[in-house]
Amino acid sequence: MKLSWKPGTMIYPLPAVLVSCGETEQEYNLFTVAWTGTVCTNPPMCYISVRPERHSYEIIKRTGEFVINLTTARLARATDWCGVRSGRDYDKFAEMGLKAEAAEVVKAPVVAEAPVSIECRVKQIIPLGSHDMFLADVVNVLVDEEYINPETGKLELERADMITYSHGEYFRLGQATGHFGWSVRKKKKRSMRRRFLADYWCAVDLSSGFYV
Repeated sequence: MKLSWKPGTMIYPLPAVLVSCGETEQEYNLFTVAWTGTVCTNPPMCYISVRPERHSYEIIKRTGEFVINLTTARLARATDWCGVRSGRDYDKFAEMGLKAEAAEVVKAPVVAEAPVSIECRVKQIIPLGSHDMFLADVVNVLVDEEYINPETGKLELERADMITYSHGEYFRLGQATGHFGWSVRKKKKRSMRRRFLADYWCAVDLSSGFYV
């Protein structure tokens, strides 16, 4: 039996990402965001929702740029810490021992330790209530080559030990249960020759050489 709760934010699990911003090393900052996601494939667009009182809010509003850095179990403590401490009081990169590297397109830095860093340029700011949504174009994506299969070129993020956020807690991603489209994928039909050989060997007792 389901119980009725008051309206609230119950869409879980969510990515817990480190958002980096700032145009100069003196104002570089990191903060944690769970209200984030994809909004469009073509053109590629995403969003982050930020409280106006956050230190990074004015930086992003002024510069119009930010970077979404995906997080791993190794970054779990930094992910939590950067969400409960203000950049007004701390140099978060230094406090967490993280390296700020230059992005390719935007002026905001990327987190070197993140497996994927998504460079974003603000398209629109939408006031919603407790949070304002920064709707953004994805202008570049940086991927750690450690997680790219050299033979296939496939990005294998499952090897990065990614984390998610669910109702106040962080979790490692678990075992894969399927892949896109697997539920409707049709089995390949066997050729006539392969069907004949399969039927033939099913009818032969390989240990005795006689038909059974």
